[in-house]
Amino acid sequence: MTFPGKRAGETVPVLENVSLTVNRGEFVCIVGPSGCGKSTLLNIIAGFLKETSGTVAVEGARVTGPNPRRIFVFQENGVFPWLTVEQNIGFGLFDKPVNIRRDTVRHYTAMVGLDGFEKSYPRELSGGMRQRVEIARALATNPDIIYMDEPFGALDFITRLKMRSDLVNIWQSEKKTVLFVTHDIEESVHLADRVLVMSKRPATIKEIVPVDLPRPRDMDSPGYIQTRDRIFHTMGMTAKIGETHVAGGRTLVV
Repeated sequence: MTFPGKRAGETVPVLENVSLTVNRGEFVCIVGPSGCGKSTLLNIIAGFLKETSGTVAVEGARVTGPNPRRIFVFQENGVFPWLTVEQNIGFGLFDKPVNIRRDTVRHYTAMVGLDGFEKSYPRELSGGMRQRVEIARALATNPDIIYMDEPFGALDFITRLKMRSDLVNIWQSEKKTVLFVTHDIEESVHLADRVLVMSKRPATIKEIVPVDLPRPRDMDSPGYIQTRDRIFHTMGMTAKIGETHVAGGRTLVV
């Protein structure tokens, strides 16, 4: 992928020789340096951006644009402020019979832990609760694939930890294919079956790191720390233990 530069005829290479495969039902995270093109890659895969060259295919069919079977959860909060929780979750179900729509909304409201908030508007909810609404809305349409672009980036640390655990539980229940962009290496190890580590721009896939750890994952286990440190090393960073705090006190040395 290249973008136009500031001068006439100038181009800025962003992605170069990117090759990856995501298996059905797999949870894959993409990490990399800030500005390397993680979100650009996800937008190309989802069909929102047209690649400069190459091919993106889902189930053998070339991606030429967005598809209702593949739902995107955006980085910025995407719930509709003028709709209630239940109206947001049921937004993509207007072609369904009323009873099916009602049962589906009830099911996913309960799944994301929002029972009792069905009639609430987004302004009455916390950031984490609004993110739960967006995830429930994505799941309610029964998509084949969910693309997520740093959906927990704006949340505080404790809420982010809770949302990660809840997302894993939902994914284990629903078995959707998830492609998840994050700048948080700890988050990628917490969530993923595999982590795709991107290089600096023009970015490629520098390494694919399998995360063969049982769920729920212990953030202090040797396997977790080894996997996390392997990703840090691939990105040219070193992780070490610092002062103790809620997150385990880990600091980075670049």
